[in-house]
Amino acid sequence: MKGLILSGGQGTRLRPLTYTGAKQLVPVANKPVLFWAIEDLVEAGITDVGIVVGDTGNHIKAAVGDGSRFGARVTYIQQDAPLGIAHGIKIAQDFLGSDRFVLFLGDNFIRDGVAPLVAAFRDSPMNCQIILYKVANPQELGVAIIESGRVKRLVEKPKQFISDLAVIGIYMFDQHVFEAVNAIEPSARGELEITETIQYLIDHGYDVRSHLLSGWWIDTGKMQDILDANRLILDVMEAHNEGSVEGDSQIIGRVTLEKGAQIVNSTVRGPAIIGERTRIENSYVGPYTSIYHDCVIAGSEVEHSIILENSRIMDIGQRIEDSLIGRNVEISKSHIKPRAYRMVVGDFSKVGIL
Repeated sequence: MKGLILSGGQGTRLRPLTYTGAKQLVPVANKPVLFWAIEDLVEAGITDVGIVVGDTGNHIKAAVGDGSRFGARVTYIQQDAPLGIAHGIKIAQDFLGSDRFVLFLGDNFIRDGVAPLVAAFRDSPMNCQIILYKVANPQELGVAIIESGRVKRLVEKPKQFISDLAVIGIYMFDQHVFEAVNAIEPSARGELEITETIQYLIDHGYDVRSHLLSGWWIDTGKMQDILDANRLILDVMEAHNEGSVEGDSQIIGRVTLEKGAQIVNSTVRGPAIIGERTRIENSYVGPYTSIYHDCVIAGSEVEHSIILENSRIMDIGQRIEDSLIGRNVEISKSHIKPRAYRMVVGDFSKVGIL
């Protein structure tokens, strides 16, 4: 089997972070979301992986490389415009050939991986397997109608309740999917829709089955989703220490210190992860916090947050929590008078002030 990961898209719901980088590279527990997807495929025995990239392709290629760091071989497939999930399959036909494959949307996150699902599909006669997840907001997603254990119909964002079984961003297909993606027409929004692709397979008598996921799934397209995924990973992450703990410091609970991390006269209460070469000084870092590499937290308190690389938080008098802080950000107490909030804030930012 092969893997196909879609990593195009503009990530509008994660702006302003995605103005300068791919949404799939936002880290969860100090690892980009895309890396979790690649590792899930490799764990399932899939090492030949295609990644469909768009405008942020250079960022993706720089981060992933040839895939050898994951034990995989990666082929990049350029998508010139975001023309739909099914279009991503269509342009990958030369890479996929006649092999069965797993389609993974690069911003989807499953905490327990996909190995059992892949094994079930690999040795079965089914032509397609979709993964379902029971949700409270089916009107915002594509949903499946199941009759007698078989998939009968898919409906995109139903206005009235017909099912709470959402079709999530992980699919499995054999080569018959190319018949479907080459037969369907673009939707009203100009895209080749994955729901229409799967409906074509159902209508033409192909064996389409479903699996109801019992573990955790998150579409990490929004800030709160990223924070939730971070919490889920930190909840099960084993602690280890490759850094240093100095002075009057306390490490409480499950805390990971990556290589070169320094904790100086500070308290870190897990679950938490502190990235490479990051320095925490005279500060408090609370549970469910991930701080990426080369950051400085000094004289401040942070909890239930994600802080990206090369950022600095200095002498902040109030605790920062439930926050997603981007790359190369500096948040500091101002000593300039008259006293006032002074900010440089980009488009689509959100700031809460006490």
